[in-house]
Amino acid sequence: MADQEIKDIVKDKYARAALRVTAGEGSSCCGTASSRGECDPITSRIYTEGETAELPAEARAASLGCGNPTALAALAPGETVLDLGSGGGIDVLLSAKRVGSSGRAYGLDMTDEMLALARENQRKAGATNVEFLKGEIEQIPLPSGSVDVIISNCVINLSADKDRVLAEAFRVLKPGGRLAVSDVVVRGPIPTQIRRSVELWIGCVAGALEEQEYRDKLTRAGFEAVDVEPTRIYRVEDAREFLEGAGLDVAAIAPQVDGKFMSAFVRARKPAR
Repeated sequence: MADQEIKDIVKDKYARAALRVTAGEGSSCCGTASSRGECDPITSRIYTEGETAELPAEARAASLGCGNPTALAALAPGETVLDLGSGGGIDVLLSAKRVGSSGRAYGLDMTDEMLALARENQRKAGATNVEFLKGEIEQIPLPSGSVDVIISNCVINLSADKDRVLAEAFRVLKPGGRLAVSDVVVRGPIPTQIRRSVELWIGCVAGALEEQEYRDKLTRAGFEAVDVEPTRIYRVEDAREFLEGAGLDVAAIAPQVDGKFMSAFVRARKPAR
């Protein structure tokens, strides 16, 4: 699949997700309300009630991630944070509360519908230290060395050019700045057909990196102190209905995929010099 084709698919799915939330229909990671149950093992129970209680309902409904990077990134007052693929803005708004009035939280998204939803959520939340930018994560519209922390929630795996994404992240980080993202990661070899089906279930578009490949790409981009910490392991039973619908024999493939796909917290740091 060509890079532009993948980008168009992602943009279309997230635009429709934003419109469903705006229309009060809720959302789901796989693009249709009827598929919500299939996606709950990925998108459910990520945030605590205490974290999201003061956020607009639309920000919660538009949450399409696989983790909670704001809870794991150890954000400090006064820091500047950038969320790659910010969607409806939930992680940007949570980050803005953590960095306080002396800090700033940017959200970057390529989808007009999601940006409109995020800006409305910002208005409802009364967040004055937030700015949503239109752009692509492969070409971040911010100056070099301008960000303390980059977060992202299950978005880098959707890019067809992850090397470019990581190079851009490295560029905009300040010396000593850190990357703290949630993403889908694969452990070990898996047959292509099976891998593609499971990735489609998890993230709508295939593209999750194998753990060592993720580490290697971060290192090549210039990062150090790379760490990949599992936060949720996906069991084959979670995807049984989806996989059977794709014509796969779940009992036969279970030993090859069970526990090999996971949400993970990926950390790395830009050298101080």
